Amino acid sequence: MIDIQLIRENPELVKENNRKKFQEQKNTLVDEVREKDVLLRETQTKADKLKSERNKISEQIGIFMQDKKMSDAEALKNKVAEMKSEIDLLEEKEKVLREEIKNKMMMIPNIIAEDVPIGEDDSKNVEEARFGEPIIPDFEIPYHSDIMARFNGLDKDAAGRVSGNGFYYLMGDIARLHSAVLAYARDFMIDKGFTYCIPPFMIHGDAVDGVMSFEEKDAMMYKIEGEDLYLIGTSEHSMIAKFKDQILKESELPITMTSYSPCFRKEVGAHGIEERGVYRIHQFEKQEMVVICKPEESDAWYEKMWNYSVELFRSLNIPVRKLVCCSGDLADLKYRSCDIEAWSPRQQKYFEVCSCSNLTDAQARRLGIRYKKENGEKEFAHTLNNTVIAPPRMLIAFLENNLNSDGSVNIPEVLRTYMGGKERMEVK
Repeated sequence: MIDIQLIRENPELVKENNRKKFQEQKNTLVDEVREKDVLLRETQTKADKLKSERNKISEQIGIFMQDKKMSDAEALKNKVAEMKSEIDLLEEKEKVLREEIKNKMMMIPNIIAEDVPIGEDDSKNVEEARFGEPIIPDFEIPYHSDIMARFNGLDKDAAGRVSGNGFYYLMGDIARLHSAVLAYARDFMIDKGFTYCIPPFMIHGDAVDGVMSFEEKDAMMYKIEGEDLYLIGTSEHSMIAKFKDQILKESELPITMTSYSPCFRKEVGAHGIEERGVYRIHQFEKQEMVVICKPEESDAWYEKMWNYSVELFRSLNIPVRKLVCCSGDLADLKYRSCDIEAWSPRQQKYFEVCSCSNLTDAQARRLGIRYKKENGEKEFAHTLNNTVIAPPRMLIAFLENNLNSDGSVNIPEVLRTYMGGKERMEVK
């Protein structure tokens, strides 16, 4: 959510931002917010004036009572009662207007960075850099579910019987590899100075509204029937919401956390659920990184965070590239974002494995996350998030890039401790 001062002072900037994001239809929201904001301030002024008059009359009533002028006091009491009724009506009107303004403000996108490429959708995202040489081996690489099957590592048929499409059983060495990369990613981020956290896997509706746009909520979140609880789609949701309505100390910033969680997603929309493999599914596990910092630090943290992803994937022998997200591909809360994409030797193309985002103060405004400066002023913090690693999707890149012609899979040195010292996984 943007600062309403922007709409008061520079509505054309907000409208131009909507146009850059190909959401020009939301410009009517800007006008509606301005109109309601004017009405709200007029209502507040009228209510404040009445309250001031009421206070003066109340003082006069006290004087009349002391002077035994009971009839005069009674007349003023009647006037105060009439004023109270009018004040109550004005305060109720204020409450309604505030809620209407808030709901409209939450649908207006965050202001994007000046250097964000302009484009309608992810087809206009821009490759910025590559890390590691993409390799095309001289032998055929099977589909990832077939590689897993060689190790008796994947059972989607049983998952279909038990849970339906979009679920899976991981077994044996593949399940162990899944846990190993999560443990390695956890320790990798701890070594970078991040605090390890296991958060709640369900959060209240007001927390959901604070961390994501309404469109994302409808497309992603599973709601618990009969309760004000949602299953998280990523641990970022509960990690950021941890600081909801808090005033932090400036000395506490930056707060850097890395968290493990299962993640649950409807995956509603064009992509759909993958029938055969584990690329797009309803349930997965993830190691996430989250930063809460001062505004002047967020750009630097953004650079650090996506570079951590590159470093981690390269340590697992996986070539990656950085893809800058264009304006139309940015979720409404994002100031800037990039995807780290891993190389798929089988497909001979890159695919997304991490997404790093700077949301400036948009998310903090929705959640009420502020910090107190040394001079006593309170300011909204900036929030950032990035995927550390998200198996089983990242296992696709791992298996393809570490596969040998005999079907065995090499275990990079950094992962061997977590795999019982194994240097390779042998076909069953």
